[in-house]
Amino acid sequence: MDREEIMAKINEIARDVFDNDAVVLTENSTAADVDEWDSLTHLLFTNEIEDEFGVTFTLAEVTKSENVGQLVDALMRHLNR
Repeated sequence: MDREEIMAKINEIARDVFDNDAVVLTENSTAADVDEWDSLTHLLFTNEIEDEFGVTFTLAEVTKSENVGQLVDALMRHLNR
């Protein structure tokens, strides 16, 4: 799975978690870019990504990712193991 396919799937997950069909995340997107994105939805969002891709993020990966691109970087490291 390439980065573009991962981003497409993450956008599907985001629209579901944030209950907003207009959400479009880019690699530079942060919680500040999505009104519905708070600490609880952040946990739900990362959990849904883990479930979809069959990975488990470390606490550091979840808390230190400053944007969606960094979360995708962490995801790709898990997928390439």
